[in-house]
Amino acid sequence: MSQTLPTILVLPGGGYSRLAPHEGKPVAAWLRTLGWNARVVEYPVATKHPAPLLAIQSEIAKERAAGAPQVGVLGFSAGGHLAGHSAVAPVAKPEERPDFAILGYPVVSMTSPTHAGSRENLIGLDANDLLRQDTSLDLLVTPATPPMFLWHTAADEPVPVAEHSYPLAAALAAAGVRHEFHVFSDGAHGLGLAEGTAAEAWQSLCAIWLSTLR
Repeated sequence: MSQTLPTILVLPGGGYSRLAPHEGKPVAAWLRTLGWNARVVEYPVATKHPAPLLAIQSEIAKERAAGAPQVGVLGFSAGGHLAGHSAVAPVAKPEERPDFAILGYPVVSMTSPTHAGSRENLIGLDANDLLRQDTSLDLLVTPATPPMFLWHTAADEPVPVAEHSYPLAAALAAAGVRHEFHVFSDGAHGLGLAEGTAAEAWQSLCAIWLSTLR
């Protein structure tokens, strides 16, 4: 049966080794209150690139085939890397690419030494420079990249904003890609909906941004 609601696929983080529950179903439930069809994608973990990317591309194409007028992705940390990767991957069919991406404290760079766990699980610590560059989101941005909403905290130690979200935002700006970027001063890595913290404001900011896409 075809559907008419636009869809957002939720990708929890977990260092490409697991899927963090608090970054999954509660987030999808919140998105549904905003009038979006939303579901969690249990993408493959503990497996090497390109398996996770191929999995999310297949899910995006499946939603389009079901009649979704828009398909976006929302991911956190390593899930943010995967969501962003689906938006910037140079080899993808049109139906496999999302219309927009929302990234919370994403792992962006595979050339940075930080968050080696994600890199180890996705491409291996012995990956050559070319593979590390080919999986670094900031190096894959083009003017054709879909709109993005980014948020991070300045206090994030495992995935420092200076090495991840800032380079991505700079690449989006240089390519003329529509984007919004918010950095909150406080908050550890892995906040999810960030309820009860100052970073919880990302929810209302993102809701406003999403309303401009429809």
